[in-house]
Amino acid sequence: MPHDDAPLPSVWARPRAPRRPPALSREQIVTEAVRLLDSEGVDALSMRRLGARLDTAATSLYRHVANKEELIELAVDEVYGEMPTPGPGTPEGWRAAAAAGAREMRAVILRHPWIVSVLGEVGLAYLGPNMMRYSEGMLGVFTAAGFGLEDADRALGTLSAYVVGTATGEAAWLVKLARSGRTEAEWAAGLWPAAEAAARPYPLLSAFYTAQRGKVAPATRDADFDFGVARVLDGLEAWAGRGGG
Repeated sequence: MPHDDAPLPSVWARPRAPRRPPALSREQIVTEAVRLLDSEGVDALSMRRLGARLDTAATSLYRHVANKEELIELAVDEVYGEMPTPGPGTPEGWRAAAAAGAREMRAVILRHPWIVSVLGEVGLAYLGPNMMRYSEGMLGVFTAAGFGLEDADRALGTLSAYVVGTATGEAAWLVKLARSGRTEAEWAAGLWPAAEAAARPYPLLSAFYTAQRGKVAPATRDADFDFGVARVLDGLEAWAGRGGG
């Protein structure tokens, strides 16, 4: 049986080692890990591979991180640091601030598509300082709108679930597209005849595909995302207006 005093398996749950003057810092390790993840994906990340990129032995990395799982926790928090702190004090109001926070999260996921494959496996990632900063800001957005703290947390969870779910599919598509060596327009041109033929027996789908022909895919994805965020916020606003619960 596990002991009650056993340490939690997370980089955020154990004290950081005292600072010494090493040749390599944890910040350098994490920065290079993110570069490796961006260029080659999660499967390519190993302590040995990262050490080679940093021109050092893998064993020297273990002075800063206990294992690959901790390294990924740190990498996830590093990319969350790219998001500005959300704030409710915007002239447009809380909905605009919440939507901006959602767009920033989506942008981070699309810049670092590897993140979607590890979000469910990074233990206590929500304890990372950048994740905490973002969460604090978004909770401030919802509490400023009149949500109680628990309801603000639920609202943030609901909005985040929409963002992650939508961006996961987008990220997978963009990775596949990049590996194909084709542009999005080239892919669509090659696929469209088959898609229209498959939809022909289904009148609603057929009409939809016909209407979508020639549209610019990135702009369509942006519009679809913003539509979904707005509907999530509509629901949260209506729920809060009825007093919640």
